[in-house]
Amino acid sequence: MIILDANNQVLGRLAAYAAKQALLGEKIEIVNSEKAVITGTKQNVLARYKAKRSRGDPFHGPFISRNPEALLRRTIRGMLPHKQAKGLAAYKRVHCHKGIPEVYNGKEFKTVKGTDVSKMSNLKFMTLGEVSKLLGGRL
Repeated sequence: MIILDANNQVLGRLAAYAAKQALLGEKIEIVNSEKAVITGTKQNVLARYKAKRSRGDPFHGPFISRNPEALLRRTIRGMLPHKQAKGLAAYKRVHCHKGIPEVYNGKEFKTVKGTDVSKMSNLKFMTLGEVSKLLGGRL
């Protein structure tokens, strides 16, 4: 089992790593999912996520959640062949959590190499929690 900490991690790179490990058979637990980072200006990021939510209709989908942990899990699903048996099995091995659950207190968390935003200067970004809040989600 791999426990990933999403704090200051770039969303796409974190999701790609989690998807690959899930396809290899590892169970993935991601904590602090509301602190994952989406790079880009605030206007571009919000426009992209609002377009995703407004696409389709409420009865037939696509169904995009507003919760940060569900948004992260949906991003990982996009990197898996989720319509095939191996992709569906891998998707079931991925779990995202808001904050750090009591079960994982005191355990060692892993971060994805080269994705820490705090070390990059002059970069515009938003956290997944901010995006969720602006879309109308509850934190």
